[in-house]
Amino acid sequence: MRIPLRAAVAAVGIAALTAGCSGGSGDGAAPAGTTAPEGGASAEETGAPARDDADLVIWTDELKIDPVTQIAEQFGEENGISVAVQAVTDLQANFITANAASNGPDVVVGAHDWIGNMVQNGAIDPLQITADQLGQYSEVAVDAVTYDDQLYGLPYGVEALVLYRNTDLAPEAPATLDDAFATGLQLKEAGTVESAFNLPVGELGDAYHMQPLYTSLGGYVFGRDASGAYDPTDLGVGDEASQAAGARIQELGEGGSGVLTRSVSGDNSIALFADGQAPYLLSGPWARADVEAAGFGWDVQAVPGFAGAEPAQPFTGVQAFYVASNGTNKAFAQEFVTGTMNTEEAMQTMYDGANIPPSLVSLQESEVAADPQLQAYLDAANAGEPMPSIPQMGAVFEPLGQAYSAIIGGADGAETMVQTGDTIRAAIS
Repeated sequence: MRIPLRAAVAAVGIAALTAGCSGGSGDGAAPAGTTAPEGGASAEETGAPARDDADLVIWTDELKIDPVTQIAEQFGEENGISVAVQAVTDLQANFITANAASNGPDVVVGAHDWIGNMVQNGAIDPLQITADQLGQYSEVAVDAVTYDDQLYGLPYGVEALVLYRNTDLAPEAPATLDDAFATGLQLKEAGTVESAFNLPVGELGDAYHMQPLYTSLGGYVFGRDASGAYDPTDLGVGDEASQAAGARIQELGEGGSGVLTRSVSGDNSIALFADGQAPYLLSGPWARADVEAAGFGWDVQAVPGFAGAEPAQPFTGVQAFYVASNGTNKAFAQEFVTGTMNTEEAMQTMYDGANIPPSLVSLQESEVAADPQLQAYLDAANAGEPMPSIPQMGAVFEPLGQAYSAIIGGADGAETMVQTGDTIRAAIS
């Protein structure tokens, strides 16, 4: 069931090993359930980068390396230690592998939905943070980085899907998804746009982007137990509400109204919108730069639900700092994460450098005053449900995405959801 919810610098070495992006809502992340090889394999044997020879080593991705480096350099200066910040591709998998071999970093920066997999592999330690300190962060962010009643990550950024609107094409904000679909179809039928509503589907489907629609129609992926933790035995895919959601999604697909099509994918969804070929775009804060550069009037809002239905609830992703279980200098790592990073100054640096909506409440308030549109991104994240970080989530996205693509292509919605639920249960067990 669903239950709501100490001197000058000795040396500072900054090494960017390889470019790439990891984290977010799965970008570049290894599937949940990835396990480290046994036997302490070397970096050369696994492909993981070698640990830099510094007192404190931090692994992150290319997007965040500049702000993390800035904060780490100051920490090194204040503590008289050498620090190395490395940008690593395949970050989650490489971190788990390297940590098991005791040649990984002291701190890793990544998405909260890695936590179950990292804990399962014994790769990270709980953090030592007081309840008062945690109270400075948004509730959804703290929920996301808590696993088995223990805090494992210090959250710095939150992100969830929002609805972008080309105000030149659609001047009025839609109160419901039905309103948006109706406006989009009118514009498409008039030949004004190529797509009525840009939600990435493609041939493989996209369960992440479909989640707001699915939840508004009463569906859920995993329920929560009495303690509020995700329950891997409570799978909602295939139940009656899921079947009804599948049937409604089928009506929106290529054999129905055509508001959702496989021709819109992750490869072209943002670009089509930026080219003025769609009045609406369902995407995240990562699309903002392209939308702003497009040159037309635009606005953004939390994704509305269907008329007379449940609220649309996207997955909320949280970016966080973690302390490696086999790091060389765990005391420095804990101090960096729970001390230096746990400040408004450091969180401001992360926001300015990585441009992910902040999880620190005081920073949310001050930044919204300067950027009112930020409020829509925060509203969406705060109203969302944290992406399940349990390892079983690794069995969900591929079959559920394929199910959505098939349904939008004309497959029976209810029957496909039942079959998909069976497939996921079999994979989990």
